Formats: sequence, C-alpha cells, structure tokens
Amino acid sequence: MSGDTAREVGFDCQVAKVHSTADITSGMEQVTMSDRFDCDNCKESLYGRKYIQADGGEGDNPYCIPCYDSLFANTCDECKELIGHDARELFYEDRHYHEHCFRCFRCDRSLADEPFTSQDEALLCNDCYCNEFSSKCVACDKTVMPGTRKLEYGGSTWHEGCFICHSCEQPIGSKSFIPDKDEHYCVSCYEDKFAPRCTRCKKALAKGGVTYRDEPWHKECFVCTGCKVQLAGQHFTSREDNPYCLKCFGSLYSKKCEACSKPITGFGGGKYISFEERQWHQPCFTCTECSVSLVGAGFFPNGDQILCRDCNTNSNL
Repeated sequence: MSGDTAREVGFDCQVAKVHSTADITSGMEQVTMSDRFDCDNCKESLYGRKYIQADGGEGDNPYCIPCYDSLFANTCDECKELIGHDARELFYEDRHYHEHCFRCFRCDRSLADEPFTSQDEALLCNDCYCNEFSSKCVACDKTVMPGTRKLEYGGSTWHEGCFICHSCEQPIGSKSFIPDKDEHYCVSCYEDKFAPRCTRCKKALAKGGVTYRDEPWHKECFVCTGCKVQLAGQHFTSREDNPYCLKCFGSLYSKKCEACSKPITGFGGGKYISFEERQWHQPCFTCTECSVSLVGAGFFPNGDQILCRDCNTNSNL
C-alpha cells in the first residue's frame, strides 16, 4: 500500500471588483458607468461588488459570489457543506472535500499532504491502516509495513531480517530451512545439531542412508570391506562386524567345492554335501567315473574319488 494522492481543484475563473468611478479592464472590454454590468444569474448589478468571471460556452460570464457558489461550488463529502470559491478544495475518486475535512477517519490527522488509503470508503492514514489491517512480525511484534519484504510460514509473518536461524542467528531469507517445534534452523545448523552422523565418515546424514547393526551410514559409505562396492540394496554378509558382498565373502572365507573348486557359500538357499571335512555343491556331488549324481544314493570313497556302486564294483574286479 503505497498511499493514494488527493488532487487539489483549481478554478478557471477570475475574481475582481467593479468600481463605479473608474474604467475596468479584467479580461473584459472596457466598462463605463453608462454600461450595464450585471450578474449573469441574478441580474443584480456588479458595480462596487466582487464577482467571478467564469468560462462559459459562449464567452466569459460574470457572477456575483453567492450565485457562483450556489451554481458551481461542489459539496464536501464529509461535512455536506458547499466548498466556497475561496476555500482549498481536495478531490479524490469523484468526492470533494474541504481541506480541513480531508482527515484520517481513525486519528483525525490531516491527509492534505500525507499518503493515505481508502478502506470501505473511509480515509485512513498509512499508520492507522497498517495498525488495523497489516500483520505483525511474530519476532519483534512490529507492523510489517506494506511493500516491505516479509516471510510467511505456518500462518505467521516475519520481517525478512527477523526470520533467523535459531542457532547461528543469521537471516534465513530465501534459503531452505528446517522447522523444529517453534524454532527454525538453516540446513547446516540443523545437521550439526540434530542429524545423525555416518559411522564411517562421521559426517551428518541429511537424508537417506542405511542402518547396519543399529548404526547409521551414508549409502556411499556402506561398502564391501573387500572390493568396496556399495552394499545398499543387495545381499551381503559380515565377518567380525565387517560387511562383505557375497562374492568377496565366499572368496575369502568359504570352503571350496571338491569338484569345481568354487566357494560354497550356502546363500540363496543353495544346498551342499559334506563328507569327512570335504564339501561339494549338490550338483557337483557325482561319481568320479561315470558322473552320475550321488545325491540321496549310496557312494563309496576311494582315495580322492567318490564312486557309485557300479563303478566301485567294476574297480574291484
């Protein structure tokens, strides 16, 4: 609300006095005692009287003061009295006022040379308008003047400079912030004060992350101890509290299949066969001679070999 401006009304007329003992030149032709010089309305003589010469459609017409005021003067919107020719008149939105009637509806301050606004046709100075209709800053309890920069959040209003971080006390402005009950924090202060810290890099976790053994980790920090691949979203296992992807764990710690020499991890529901400290993947547990599956069947150990019944019989012939 920048404030409206009332205009001062000016009259295109001349005020003069006609003397009966001298010639008159006031924008008119020379007038002498032998000529009649009467009010254009009441026809009374204007000799020896003040008059107003107003612009007319067909020339300049003289009027005595009472006739001019009754014919041409505007009515004051406030006091409902005529605004005489010699009064300062102010004009605003088709309404006319005496200078002394053009005042604030609340505090009665003159608005003749002051910014103002209109509320439901009542004239108000800027101070009264702001006190009645503008919001107040919840931080300093002062009015947030129209046209000034402000911040609104959760139904409350702040001056831009009053909306500050509760920790560092710096204005937040248009930057991101995080509310905590009735307090507000810039992102960096909130992270320093409240955000959990990654178990590996000790930096704050602003969002996301994973939890392992009830401890928070950045996704990029939660990696395989062996190959350093990220483990978030995939199967993994651990040894001595160190996480490993399945490939690294199998390569480093799992027993090897006697047949294919690959690790036997047991993950993913895989089954294996164990015999005298030797292990086989279930599909790899076959007769050394004929490759028939020995799973669920009898077999005969022969040194490093595992033989089915038929192959064992043949080898003994």
